[in-house]
Amino acid sequence: MGGMSLFHWLLVGVVVLILFGGKGKISDIMGDVAKGVKAFKKGLADDDTPAKPAETPRTIEHQATTPVDASRDVNKAG
Repeated sequence: MGGMSLFHWLLVGVVVLILFGGKGKISDIMGDVAKGVKAFKKGLADDDTPAKPAETPRTIEHQATTPVDASRDVNKAG
């Protein structure tokens, strides 16, 4: 009930060979994942250079306008 038969060990061996050995697509994918992890770690190590300080944002100055004289209203009948 709790023991592993010869068939179970063969099945485990085949799964391990498919995942980690040979020249199959899965082993290539796992190799690519390992290369990606190495590149990521290298990228983190190379990011020690200080960043340039950001420029201060420019603002638009608001100019106050004088109120329009009511006697110059062109819509006024008169």
